[in-house]
Amino acid sequence: MSTPDFSCVVTGGGGAAALRASVGSVTGQSLRATEALVVLAGDCGPDTRAAAEELAVGHPGRVRLVVADGAAATTGALRNTGLDAATGRHVLVLGEGERLQPHACRNLWEAAERTGADLVAGRWSRLTGEGTKEREPSWQHQLFARSRTVTRFGDAPELAVRDALVTGFCVRREAVERHGLRYAEDLTRSEILFGPLAAAAVGRIALVRRLTVTGRVESGQDVAGLIQAHRGVCGTLVAQGLHELREQRERAFALDRLVPLVRTFPRLPSDDRDRIAAAAARGLADSVPGPVRETLPPLERVAVHLLAQGDAEGLLAAAYALNRPGAVAAPLVTGDDGRVHWPAPGPPHAEPVALDVTGLGHQYRPFGELRLMNRLTRCTPENGRLLLEGHLVLPAHAAPGPGLPLTAELEFRVRDGSRAFRFPVAELHREATGIRWRTHADLTRVLRPLGARDTLWDARLFVEADGTRCVSDLYAAHGLIGATDRFTARPRLGRLAGDTWEPYVTLKDHLALRLVPRNRPARALRRLVHYATHFRPARKAQLLSKALRKRRDRWRSRAFKASVYNTWLCRLPVRRGSVVFESHMGKCYGDSPRAIHEEVRGQGLRLHCVWSYETSPKGFPADARLVRRWSWRYLWALARAEYWVDNQGFPQNLRKRPGTTYLQTWHGSAYKRMGFDETRVRMQNAPQRHRLQEAVHRFDHFLVRSEHDVRTLARAYRLPPERLLATGYPRNDALLAARARDEAEGRLPRSALADRLGIPDHKKVVLYAPTFRGGPGKRKRRRLPLDVARFAERFGDQYTLLVRAHYLEAARLPVCPPGTVVDVSAHHDVTELLTLADALITDYSSIMFDYVLLDRPVVLFAPDLDAYAAARGSYFDLREKAPGPVVETEDELFAVMGRLKATGTASEEARAAFAEEFGSYDKGDAARTVVGTVFARHLSRTSRGAGR
Repeated sequence: MSTPDFSCVVTGGGGAAALRASVGSVTGQSLRATEALVVLAGDCGPDTRAAAEELAVGHPGRVRLVVADGAAATTGALRNTGLDAATGRHVLVLGEGERLQPHACRNLWEAAERTGADLVAGRWSRLTGEGTKEREPSWQHQLFARSRTVTRFGDAPELAVRDALVTGFCVRREAVERHGLRYAEDLTRSEILFGPLAAAAVGRIALVRRLTVTGRVESGQDVAGLIQAHRGVCGTLVAQGLHELREQRERAFALDRLVPLVRTFPRLPSDDRDRIAAAAARGLADSVPGPVRETLPPLERVAVHLLAQGDAEGLLAAAYALNRPGAVAAPLVTGDDGRVHWPAPGPPHAEPVALDVTGLGHQYRPFGELRLMNRLTRCTPENGRLLLEGHLVLPAHAAPGPGLPLTAELEFRVRDGSRAFRFPVAELHREATGIRWRTHADLTRVLRPLGARDTLWDARLFVEADGTRCVSDLYAAHGLIGATDRFTARPRLGRLAGDTWEPYVTLKDHLALRLVPRNRPARALRRLVHYATHFRPARKAQLLSKALRKRRDRWRSRAFKASVYNTWLCRLPVRRGSVVFESHMGKCYGDSPRAIHEEVRGQGLRLHCVWSYETSPKGFPADARLVRRWSWRYLWALARAEYWVDNQGFPQNLRKRPGTTYLQTWHGSAYKRMGFDETRVRMQNAPQRHRLQEAVHRFDHFLVRSEHDVRTLARAYRLPPERLLATGYPRNDALLAARARDEAEGRLPRSALADRLGIPDHKKVVLYAPTFRGGPGKRKRRRLPLDVARFAERFGDQYTLLVRAHYLEAARLPVCPPGTVVDVSAHHDVTELLTLADALITDYSSIMFDYVLLDRPVVLFAPDLDAYAAARGSYFDLREKAPGPVVETEDELFAVMGRLKATGTASEEARAAFAEEFGSYDKGDAARTVVGTVFARHLSRTSRGAGR
């Protein structure tokens, strides 16, 4: 080979298998002018040397072997030897076992030629868990969102803030020689420092969004080398004058490196925990800088502080809390100022900022609601019994009164939950930091498994005080249980099913028991059963069973049900007077379908009404006829119904027969573009757009509440004028009635809903209802744009904040003081919440179009308004027509909420104009008008029946 385009440096420190994998990925490159430069230490193992020589002989001209001199003792020195020996125009260094994607070198080379960049970087993935799966770091999605070129590495912050340049990048060899780029030979993690040094030196950098390297292995044991390399990168940033990026890197290093290290502590042997803690204490002598540390979340801040202190025992507890959100892993201390701190050795509150965990909200939970760490300190078999000792952590605020008696039971439950046995705990001792317990469990006599499918049993402890029970798993560090800690078992099927209980620690660090065969007959029977279930006839039977299950699943699939519905069920005769109601695809009993249903019942119409529900019938009227969505009963009801009533859309692939009338009430006026006005819909292919149009053509009546709806929704869904009912929304009748009642009688007393939610009379109610921000797919739990804990801290004595997540999402709420924040996402009818609320905080949700009918303050908190409008498109400028202030930051929001009364008064004209433009048809009689129009024939029958 003449001068190659790429020299890929591979060191042999990972062994023969890793070397073959790395070199094989180089020789398999689609860019043929690529060489693998294998660098071996003089004292490498014979297997590694033999593998390297075999690769060099098998790929002449593509694989070169270089043996370093005796002074090259570290990986950095070996890589420097490779840089010196490289002849390619570009140099790329692979870590042990890392593999190039087939087109990696070609992609990097083309980017370098196109942009003239001296350094080109691509994405990489690393092994996770036990090394069986690969995953890319989440921050790479933003860094490599598109291919681009930057003139200095500070222009792409993740290059400096994260360890983006540990692998997957190449450097032009001329730049390596010109800038004297070298790996630090005295650093064990020199790859962390080399990338930023190279990026800072070369200037122009190209980023390629293609995946370049896979198989990276992260070593979490070399803490000293990790910290030392990190300090070197921080020094580089300071030298470049990038002090802000240095602070960002300090925070990212704590969250990406230190906190994951702490999470692994329960799985490490005791000696390794002590060694890592001591090494971290030496390396983090100056700790993470104070301003950076204060920006970390509470638990992460505690973990970093304990790591810097070298507190191995404290880190074990911190790992428990990190791995189980909401768990209490330490006897928290409450100061005179009401702040809650993680306990630390030495003077109380010696580190008030680092150990402040008030934000976790544990102080607001009583004893029965706390998830407490119950650490197992001893697990020893004794004469057929199991001696267990442990310590249940208990914060002072939740400790039962000293005069209250404590009782405890130890439970062993089969893994599927079908059976459980309990044993009384003999000894309970109160201590300043919790409850210490001890018991001998006669498991051999009492714990009698069947021996077939109940071989795994989990343990947990029940502690009861004054009728309140606390349940906790038995947390055990790995290494607590020895390989010989076994005892006799007596299965009901006999000792051939298993004869020994073997305690072990689960992957979630909990104590469990498994039934195992130890004697020769039991092991022989286990092998015989395994053979009987795996030889050829058994495998054929399994394949047949699998095929039958697939056939059964097909019969249960929606596609098959839709085919049967459209082909056969639609031939059934229509049942006169039958109505199927549905709200938000069966997720709730509310909105306009509910208002129409209640109007039908109030007028006594003789209609056969059926409601659909998606997952649970909870919240629907007890006397309502219910069918589960997509069940056969649901399809039967739809096929025979004379009327369909819903606010979003019955399944698109179910056709409406000619004898059925479809009333579409819709679920809100439009700010964002809808239907065929959406860019996403316009970019669909013709069959997809046709399916949407077919689904919309099923509508016989479509409710609108203003001319704005006619110009937007009706046009976007291509609905003819004769199908529009200009009645307003039936759900809004309750809002107009509430406004009239307020003007006549005042706001008090509140509805019974306020009592059920625990809202005191002296507090005003603020409803926070952001809109849907996700895409298609399953319901997701997302972090709210508003920091509700901060809101509660600022306004908790004035307002109760009701949080209403969109029905397609679920909110993640922190623990807040009682009566300050209430999650009402599961409440069926949002109209009841609107009438209760004294003010509304939303963003660009359609809920604002309804709430203005109450003439109460509206605040639009929309930090991403411009981005959302640009991505989705909008029908009008929200800032120009908003019914209240539009704010983008929490500080602006808090300022507005601090003067809410004045804000509401100042926005009266804007609210009135907004209500007139977008709700001019809402007069308070929509439900009666709709029922009179759609069900007119049944109204006449009812009146004739009443007359007789």
